[in-house]
Amino acid sequence: MEPFDIAKLASYRENNRIEAKSAKGGLLRSIWETYSAFANTYGGVILLGVKEREDGTFETVGLTPVEAEHLRQDFWNTVSNRSKVSAVLPIESEVEVLEADGGMVLAIHVPRAPRDERPVYINNDLFGGTYRRRGEGDYRCTRQEISAMLRDQGAETMDSKVLDDLTVADFNTDTVRAYRNRFRAVRQGSSWTDLDDERFLRAVGAAMVSREDGKLHPTFGGLLMFGNDYDIVRECPHYFLDYQETLDPTIRWTDRVHSGDGMWSGNLFDFFFRVNRKLAESLKTPFKLDGIFRVDDTPMHKAVREALANCLFNADYHGVRGVVVRRTPDKLVFENPGDIRTGIEQMRLGGVSDPRNGLVMKMFSLIDVGERAGTGVPDVFATWANAGLPEPRIEENFGEADRTILTLMLEADAKPDNNEQISDDYEQINSSNEQISDNNEQLNGLNEQITERQRIVLRFVEKSPRATYDDMARAVGVSSATVRRDAEILIGRGLLKRVGSRKAGQWEVQRREES
Repeated sequence: MEPFDIAKLASYRENNRIEAKSAKGGLLRSIWETYSAFANTYGGVILLGVKEREDGTFETVGLTPVEAEHLRQDFWNTVSNRSKVSAVLPIESEVEVLEADGGMVLAIHVPRAPRDERPVYINNDLFGGTYRRRGEGDYRCTRQEISAMLRDQGAETMDSKVLDDLTVADFNTDTVRAYRNRFRAVRQGSSWTDLDDERFLRAVGAAMVSREDGKLHPTFGGLLMFGNDYDIVRECPHYFLDYQETLDPTIRWTDRVHSGDGMWSGNLFDFFFRVNRKLAESLKTPFKLDGIFRVDDTPMHKAVREALANCLFNADYHGVRGVVVRRTPDKLVFENPGDIRTGIEQMRLGGVSDPRNGLVMKMFSLIDVGERAGTGVPDVFATWANAGLPEPRIEENFGEADRTILTLMLEADAKPDNNEQISDDYEQINSSNEQISDNNEQLNGLNEQITERQRIVLRFVEKSPRATYDDMARAVGVSSATVRRDAEILIGRGLLKRVGSRKAGQWEVQRREES
């Protein structure tokens, strides 16, 4: 999110990072719901002394300097009360009294809370006072969402738990053998190569000595990596791995691999190598020789491996709906249960490695799968950019089933000229007989020139006149703030009109005759 600038107040709109409240009569109770929601989602700015007009724009309510200072003091006195708020997140400089046209504004910058402080809740009520942000509103979290945040609080990753009711004899022997063969090939000369299975599994983190009985037992990470599906499901009832391939639209699945079918182990190690081979088939391999041998491992193959590994490392296997990997002719999609522990922005930037399953990551890294330095996702983006393909898309969905979704487009012509992607759900907007040329193409013979993305916005709202800014943003593949600016440009040029209120109204595309 760009830094808040009071000079641009009129251009801001409420979204998942900005909330405006009049507060003319003092702090409202709802401010704390928003505080919790911002802290548990992406952070945001709460503006006091500002109201939202019918058209969604902001205006000040005329707070005096004395009233604004009173609000500031009241905020600090209340936020410091642990019976009201579970965590004090802003620092002094992040609560500002600012001067704007028409009155003073108090801007409270609420950061995303560190995962060891989430969930942030209010009124000393964990299950009734925990909120998240969705679009322009706050919603009360479900018990599943709260439980997921609590699981992520610990310093140790969730796969480090020792399972006292199992032994290493419960591991799938074929998987252990296959892993050891790969380890031996990659780590030639390692002293671990000659260890017996129990010592080897302890060395790689798949087993640990229990503090309860002093005996060797599997770790949860070891069970995920080497166990059998029926044992994993006992620990995680919602555990499920699913690869879906749809290359022929007349057939539901042209290929499918999933755990629980009794045909294979159902563990992470076997799933990774089965699916990686299938994903590799979707990539074009240029003819290249290393001496007399053909080189088939391109940067894109490595990037896809990284994307698959990252999906498995960061999944919350206690969450619902499981891991889903989908292959279609034009894209690869990787979905895992759980949100992004570092946040989307940090994940995209890289440099910070905070996997949900640290032992699983360690075991894969020992056979040269996965990047431990936090650069895996940025490398995927760089590889896709170098190949001239649309920028990968990362999404987080919150709710009953928190999910992280990474989409990799495989066709260059799926990328608009402005490098913004179009959501899969709205591909019909650009039908095959509507070829997009450049950003200066005119729409319907109009003299005004608009960008390709704005043309897509117009087509989308024509089909969905009651679409919200969030709906439009998902359709075009940009932020809500960006699509709001596009809508303002289109309104200003007379191409788009808003009829009715912001919440109950609808869009109308204005089709004027050429002058």
